[in-house]
Amino acid sequence: MVNNKGLGRGIQALFADNDIDANSEDVLELELTKLSPNPFQPRTHFDTNALKDLTRSIEKSGVFQPIIVRKTSGSKDEYEILAGERRYRASRMAGKEKIPAIVRDASDEQMMEIAVMENLQREDLNPIEEAEAYNTLMTKLDITQAEVSKRLGKSRPYIANYLRLLGLPTEVKDMLTKNQLSMGQARTLLSVKKKDELIKLAKKAYEQTMTVRQLEKEIENLSSSPKKKKKPRRSTKKSPFLRASENELQDKFQTSVSISNNRSKKGTGKIEISYASDDDLNRILQILDINLD
Repeated sequence: MVNNKGLGRGIQALFADNDIDANSEDVLELELTKLSPNPFQPRTHFDTNALKDLTRSIEKSGVFQPIIVRKTSGSKDEYEILAGERRYRASRMAGKEKIPAIVRDASDEQMMEIAVMENLQREDLNPIEEAEAYNTLMTKLDITQAEVSKRLGKSRPYIANYLRLLGLPTEVKDMLTKNQLSMGQARTLLSVKKKDELIKLAKKAYEQTMTVRQLEKEIENLSSSPKKKKKPRRSTKKSPFLRASENELQDKFQTSVSISNNRSKKGTGKIEISYASDDDLNRILQILDINLD
């Protein structure tokens, strides 16, 4: 059975959407040399120990659940894997020559979606990989955060919280990937605007094994620490209108948005929209209806 890992509809529902029914299909024995991984697979690392466990199981009992493949374009006897790359890799490690498979027609879009959805079911998935998977679905399939939420059975705030992680500095994202920071700590750090301060706090949180509450307190102390004396300035506290506007724009663009007033000229200011990659920038430009072609 497939482990849906809380994905709501999960990969089985996706197969149903694509008219894939493993219970009523003909199962073929395909040569492993004729198979290649899904070209849209975002996953590049497979846990070695987990693969060894699966390899031992296949050596002893074989492959019970067929993998799902499509024919490679322009080839009569070569195939690309839609789902089941771990079984394929473990079968090779076990010295098998063939593997049970179901052949289905699938578009490039379906291939990409299946790869991302299957990737989301990994037990060892870290928050950055999960965020990148959501971002891939949005940018490659040109769908909104709400549509991703609906497909996966997750709330929009849940998806949004993960997508915001992509705006963290690379050093901090690496710490999150290595499980040196928790999801809660990373979300707390998002409130720190200065990159160098954010990185410093992330390292301190890891080195001192801070709880989220302790990290929040550290950020509060940082905000209230005395600064070098400067000329008196107007309060920088944002009005409820600006904060509400920021929230609306963050919902619309599914990324961090900041609005600030121009203190020297009343009624003016600037809006900053963060993006996590070139694809993310293109997605935002599409929302703004800007075509640079």
